Amino acid sequence: MNRAETQKLATGCRDLLVAGDVVGALARLQPLVAGRTSFTLLDLAGRVVAEAAATHPAACTALLDGLAATNEIGAWPLIGSALAAAYLPHDLPRAFAETRRYILQADVWHATDALGERVLGEALRVDFATALSLLADWRAEVSPWLRRAIGVAVHLYVKRERQRPAQVARLLDLLAPLFAERDLAAIKGIGWGLKTIGRFYPDLLVPWLRQQLAAQKPRRLMVQKAVEYLPEEIKAEF
Repeated sequence: MNRAETQKLATGCRDLLVAGDVVGALARLQPLVAGRTSFTLLDLAGRVVAEAAATHPAACTALLDGLAATNEIGAWPLIGSALAAAYLPHDLPRAFAETRRYILQADVWHATDALGERVLGEALRVDFATALSLLADWRAEVSPWLRRAIGVAVHLYVKRERQRPAQVARLLDLLAPLFAERDLAAIKGIGWGLKTIGRFYPDLLVPWLRQQLAAQKPRRLMVQKAVEYLPEEIKAEF
């Protein structure tokens, strides 16, 4: 399926939602999320169907719930893009609440990462202060997937937003209490955020790592992730 075909399909689904036919919209989208569809096209479909959320929010949520229930890998990028289009930047608390719900339901890394990038990371881009505050609350979450998602959001922000040292310093403050994380699934997301900071802001990451290692005892994987993009001579220190 190409871009024009995806646009047409998603527009038809949006119109079905407006008409109250959630079942019909879900049936049309099922092959898209079940097939080998590119992220680009899944994201496009998510943005288009989310246009129904402004006037028919319950129908839009019902559609996303139906997609989530399929457990298809392709469902999560579409859901993430739809949530971002529907709720960012005007309702970050709702965007975070819905993302939390779907991450817990999915209970798998690829859904966490798809949603974390598309909703939480983009939330940092559109309203940094509000998103940062909401992410800080997630540090105390019991689910390791939610803690992982914090690092995923940091990764997306740092990758997309350059020349933001003040904001990145605040993101390091956000991640500091998670540096001693023990759960491997969470570590991989938190470490992903740290290594992206190291790639673009090594001058910020290196002193931060020294400070954290003097006060905390992280798992070795966390350190390995964090230093991945640093020069070899600096890696040797850690």
